[in-house]
Amino acid sequence: MHDGVKCVAVFPTPLPDDPQKWEGWSKYNSTNPYERLCLDAQQNPTDELIEEHCRELLRWWQKKLPLKNQPSNPVAQLLRAGLDESSRYLTEARMELLDPERRKKVDAVLAAEAEQQAIAEFNKVLAFSIADGGLRPEEEKALQRFGADHGLSEEKVLQFIEAKLKETGTTRVVPEPEVETETVVAATASDAKSEFLRVLQLSGLDSESMTDDQRDALINIAENSGLDPGDAEDMVDEYLEEIDRKQIAEITKGKGKPTAAVGPNGTSAVKAAPKVKVVDEPVPATSARPVLSLQQERKRYPNFSNSLGGQMLLIPSGEFIMGNPFPKAPPNETPHFRVTISRFYISRFPITNAHYEAFDPLHKSKRAPATGDRHPVVYVSSLDAMKFCQWLSTRERRKYRLPTEAEWEYAAKGTDGRRYPWGNFDKRGDLANFADKNTSFAWSDRQIDDGYAESAPVGSFPRGASPFGIEDMAGNVWEWCSDFFEQYKPAPKADPHGPPSGAKRVYRGGSWKSRFASLQTTARSANVPNFSCNDLGFRIVCECES
Repeated sequence: MHDGVKCVAVFPTPLPDDPQKWEGWSKYNSTNPYERLCLDAQQNPTDELIEEHCRELLRWWQKKLPLKNQPSNPVAQLLRAGLDESSRYLTEARMELLDPERRKKVDAVLAAEAEQQAIAEFNKVLAFSIADGGLRPEEEKALQRFGADHGLSEEKVLQFIEAKLKETGTTRVVPEPEVETETVVAATASDAKSEFLRVLQLSGLDSESMTDDQRDALINIAENSGLDPGDAEDMVDEYLEEIDRKQIAEITKGKGKPTAAVGPNGTSAVKAAPKVKVVDEPVPATSARPVLSLQQERKRYPNFSNSLGGQMLLIPSGEFIMGNPFPKAPPNETPHFRVTISRFYISRFPITNAHYEAFDPLHKSKRAPATGDRHPVVYVSSLDAMKFCQWLSTRERRKYRLPTEAEWEYAAKGTDGRRYPWGNFDKRGDLANFADKNTSFAWSDRQIDDGYAESAPVGSFPRGASPFGIEDMAGNVWEWCSDFFEQYKPAPKADPHGPPSGAKRVYRGGSWKSRFASLQTTARSANVPNFSCNDLGFRIVCECES
């Protein structure tokens, strides 16, 4: 009963002494006993293999025990609680999997979780299929294929479809009689493209509101309809470009449409969507500061570590080009314009689970599965992030806040207009954590291995640092900014902070779910301020005292 259970732990032989070179050690306290022992549940491991993995892992941790007497050692800080807890968790997993009855219960729970995940994905595709108020026979066949591919029985798929039709008042569309078989067969490919374009138009999504999950669901629909995934990707890009062109034209005429909200589960609120309440919050004011040379700034404002141990690095005053100046730039990244930025501090890494939970200990129950203290915090809204900044400001009597979009982009790209924080070269797995061969999205790059299926501990990609030494600004997790979203305006600016209110707040940087192009320093996305998900976190800015 292991179908559909995903185990991302790895077990290289021999086990590397350096914990940065393999991910399996961090799974020791996973809720999945197979993952604790770096086993793949789908392969139905034997008792001998269970024993072997447990023995090797216990031996690995035993060698690390002397680190308990070296609290300042970076490896000791990385392994932290595992030095005390790992043997208990690993032994418990071994006992659970070697007992036939207990293992049977574990398998049942994991199978149920896998089924729930499959049902959630199926419901996304189903929602797209009936978006126009009707379910066509070819769409229902595609739903059956999707369900079968994800381990759902034909009977269950039919039950879900019937329940959804009843709930939404949608009816099945009766097709007109076919006239000539030859004509129908000849038109199949073009009909599939026309049908997929219709689905895209009915989705009501644009480049700001379409999440990677929604894009994945759309590509699945296209593939199940007989379209090549690559062609479907091109169609989605063309559709989004056309929508963005129309929106820019409307904005230019003063007729910009309100942006549709995206719910926390990633579904589009296209049909009968409630109006999004416009949030009006104070934005940080930027005060006039004395003009200093670069050397004077660095001397007067040295880097420091905050009370949580997080490194805060100075970003000196300067000028840069904000936005995307390259050909075929997405509409929401243009036009580009000159920005003057005043000095500020920014955290070297995104805020981690450990640092955030010093503020909100209850968040530990929300952690992404199998993530440790050094993983970036996720499942935090922009409002949660702002409360963290207020708490830290009170604690230290400094001014902490979220970065503005301009501050974030300047810290990521510097003054030389580079595409990525590290420069202009791409397609490498040692620079950032993105959708590579370890992920299963339609857009995953199967030729690259960055070493992680989901988020990575902060600092895992030092070669991907920005010109100022800021790490993880591309990939791993998206990062909230303080600005509300608006289209760029072609005018020079000094310390811009976006509009004073809006329906959506911006986040930047891409994540482990993103295609490589979304890791560019200019890439932007946005969602309602109380949105949270498993690939969205934040980093912090500290203002320089005058």
